[in-house]
Formats: sequence, C-alpha cells, structure tokens
Amino acid sequence: MKRFLKIFSAVLFAVMLISVFVFLWQKTRPVKAVYAIVEPKVDTIRQFVVATGKVEPRDEVLIKPQISGIISEVRKEAGQKVSKNEVIATVKVIPEMGALSGAESRVSVAEISLAQVRRENSRTETLHAKGVVSDEEIEQSRTALKKAEEELQNARENLEIVQNGITNRYKELSNTQIRSTIDGMILDVPVKVGNSVIQANTFNDGTTIATVADMSNMQFQGNVDETDVGRLKEKMPVKLTIGALQNVELAALLEYVSPKATEDNGVILFEVKAAVQVPDTIFVRAGYSANANILVESREGVLTVPESTIEFEGEKSYVYVLSGNADVEEQTFEKREVRTGLSNGIDIEILSGIVAGEKIRGAKEDKKR
Repeated sequence: MKRFLKIFSAVLFAVMLISVFVFLWQKTRPVKAVYAIVEPKVDTIRQFVVATGKVEPRDEVLIKPQISGIISEVRKEAGQKVSKNEVIATVKVIPEMGALSGAESRVSVAEISLAQVRRENSRTETLHAKGVVSDEEIEQSRTALKKAEEELQNARENLEIVQNGITNRYKELSNTQIRSTIDGMILDVPVKVGNSVIQANTFNDGTTIATVADMSNMQFQGNVDETDVGRLKEKMPVKLTIGALQNVELAALLEYVSPKATEDNGVILFEVKAAVQVPDTIFVRAGYSANANILVESREGVLTVPESTIEFEGEKSYVYVLSGNADVEEQTFEKREVRTGLSNGIDIEILSGIVAGEKIRGAKEDKKR
C-alpha cells in the first residue's frame, strides 16, 4: 500500500511539473500581430466648424405702455398670435389730484367765458339787425363766440384725458389700450389684471406688458472658438441640429461673424449668427439650444482612407501597404510615404502615394499563432 502511494505521488508530481512547463511555454510564445485590411475608397470629405448657441426670433419686441396706471383687462396670453395694432391689454388711468383740479378749473373758466361771449354776441346780433353796428363788428363777435365754444370743448376733453386717459373723439388712438406694434406671436405676458404699470419715458424703460416676436423669421445665435473663427465667412452653409427636436436637421446660412471677441471663463469666443430656414411643418420655440455645423470646406470624389491608418512622422505621412496575399498566415507590409489633404477627423484625403484598389494596414488585432 505504501509503495502504491509513493508511485501515485511521483506520477502526480510529474504531471503537475509537466503542466507547469507547458503553461509557461505557452505564455512565452511570441504573439503575432494581425491587422485589419483597409481599402481606400472614393468619397466626399467635408470639414465643419461647430458653434453652440440657441435659436431666437430675429424680431422680438417688448410692448410697453405710454401711460401709467393699473391693468384693467388682459385680452391675450402667451402662445396666441396677434396682428399689428391689435389690443393686448387695457390700462386704467389713476388721475393725479393736482392735474384733475386744474382741468376742472379750466372747464369752469371756459364755461364762464363762453356765457359772457354769448351775451355779447346776442346784443351785437340785435344791434346789427337794427343797423346800428357794422358787418365787421358782427363777424368779430361771431368769431369770438366760436373761439369760446372751442375752448370749452378742449377743456372738457382735457378733463376726460386726466380722468380716464381717453376722449370719446379719439378713443381709437387712446394710449390706454396697449396694442401690438408688429405681427407675430406673444411669447410672454408678465402682467395681470390689477398690476400697476409705469409708462416708458426718458428716465424709465417702463413696465413690459407683453413680448411679441415674429416666429416665422428665426435666427441662430452662437459662439465659436478663436482658433476656428479665421476660417469663417458670410454666406457659408450651416446645418443646424436642435436637441429638443429629434432627427431634425435645419438648413441655415451664416450671415454674421462678430469682429470683436468676448471672454468666458478665460476662453476667447466670437459671436456668429445664421438665418434659419424653418419648414412650415416644424414649430421651433424661442430659446431652443442648438449646435451649428458650419461647412468651411468640401472635397467631392476624392480618394480617402481612415485617418487611423496614417502614421505621422514630423511633417511626413506614411501608410503600410500590403505586399503579399491577405489570405496567407504571415502578413507583410511595405511602408510608403503619402501626401494627405483635407480631414474630417475620421477620414482623410489622399493626394498621392497610393491608388484605389491597394490594401493598407488597419487596426491591430492580437492573436496567438
């Protein structure tokens, strides 16, 4: 029994020793590099400059009152369309007591003056009928009467303006009715009935009654880095992608590149603007964030390869061209210098060095042989 155990232990030790040697031998075997084979292809290379920003209406107007008072009626709300001169809200005037007292006093004085002129005109008419006064005197009397009547009318209208901010004769032109100054859509109505508002004047911007914008005329406003701005020119085509609109790409046209930079957290940026072409079937809301891909250069029908296949050494570029059969176990490559052109970050243009149909070395795949 003891002899059997000794033999078994020796055999087991030998097996384990052989297994260790086999494992170490396999680990020390050289790994042969196997590369994917890539063929150059004729394609189009486009180079873009990316600008980040948002889409805003080109014409956005703040509607402000021309008179101070309290909002008595709001006729529109955000999202509704309005036409030019359409009433958005109505302001009730709170009269200033000094101005009200002066207007009432003016009406009283005008009534007293009119009564006196009427009495004088009546006497003059009687004397003129008897031939006592001349035609010139009666004309002067009648003119004085008309002036007194007009003065009373003006005084009463002034009192109406002080009290109500409106007169019956010019109610269509009253500044108590806040009207839209453009055709468009209401983006915001920040006031409610009962809010006090201040008129726009030299010293005050006034209270905003509503924000109105033409949503059919949209504009992209964004920023580009200083390293890219030198390549931009007006009238360049732009592809606009909006995060809120999935699978939608809008066409635009670059129309403005700022001549002055702004600094944001140490980064120098230049503002750019582009006119956006929005189809009738798509509704773009004001303030959508967007990315603009500005096409700065395009090459069509050129020979291209993946940029990862290019090896750069100083100012020279090289590729490894397959010199043998791609099906054999051992891959052999010839290092060849090439001239490169435009790159889009993925593919690169080949100007010379290789031709279509040749096979070049691609990504590396490690395998044991």
